[in-house]
Amino acid sequence: MLPQWSNAANETELSAGLVNPGYAEKPAWFKVSFLDVYEDIADAADHDKRLMLYFYQDGCPYCKMLLEDNFGQRTIADKTQKYFDVVAINIWGTNEVVVGDDEFTEKEFAAALKVQYTPTLILFGEDNKAVYRANGYYPPEKFHTVLDYVGQKMEGKISYQDYLAKVNPQPSSGKLHTEVISIKNPKNLQQALSAEKPLLVMFEQKKCSACDELHNDMLKRPDGKKQLARFNVALFDMWSDEKIVTPDGEKMKVRDWVKKLDVKYAPSMVYFNARAEEVFRTDAYLKSFHTHSVMDYVASGAYKTQPNFQRYIDERANQLREQGVEVDLMK
Repeated sequence: MLPQWSNAANETELSAGLVNPGYAEKPAWFKVSFLDVYEDIADAADHDKRLMLYFYQDGCPYCKMLLEDNFGQRTIADKTQKYFDVVAINIWGTNEVVVGDDEFTEKEFAAALKVQYTPTLILFGEDNKAVYRANGYYPPEKFHTVLDYVGQKMEGKISYQDYLAKVNPQPSSGKLHTEVISIKNPKNLQQALSAEKPLLVMFEQKKCSACDELHNDMLKRPDGKKQLARFNVALFDMWSDEKIVTPDGEKMKVRDWVKKLDVKYAPSMVYFNARAEEVFRTDAYLKSFHTHSVMDYVASGAYKTQPNFQRYIDERANQLREQGVEVDLMK
């Protein structure tokens, strides 16, 4: 018996062999599954999660957007892992999929569920029925609402349409904030190394509300401007194929350097000393005080004598309070 869902699907068949540019690797945290759907639903429920089936095809540009623009943001990746086990299904694949007493290839399973678009996401409740079906790509702000709505099991309390209207997610700007770049030749970071100023490399992406907040709020505050001025700053789209010279003199694409550095999320801020050594990084969502404190920690050289950043930030907060400066860790 096939899983059930309430969303109607388009009946048109996909043409076999459809391949578009834009292949991207799936996150390592996706579940390694034997593709027994009911078993995966039960296993997810045992861990207070739900199952998300991700239908994809190699070369799908919108799959690439989902993996990079959405799962490339730590807040989305963390929220997805909190609420869901994610299992990938290749709509042209030949691996066996088991659904109760029925067996299919991945291709047959996708056809039986009338999957017409990639990516298609089907999110299941504990009763083996689909709670929500997303046919096609959702931008990050809308994707957040689906994760919250299904992950928090709100389908019995409010319709998704009413929930979406209630939370009213704001879209990201869709641009890179390159105005912070302060070096003459961003394509050659070796030339930006200096004993006077550490090098700050910011890895971001266009569809990133956390990147917008960092630039439109945190770095525009007086302390943010003060701290930013203490660095030679470069900023890159973390998925770019642009070739650059890295601080240690290697020539490579930005996306390859990102992979080598193991940078996974946007925004990530990576700090280098004059010897091209990485000395610190932030790759999580931080509020202003913590963001500014990291910058001060590196620019002041405090990391050389105080290896514990948490102790440093506590000491900095106390010093500021003694000077009459209000410190609010959550603003």
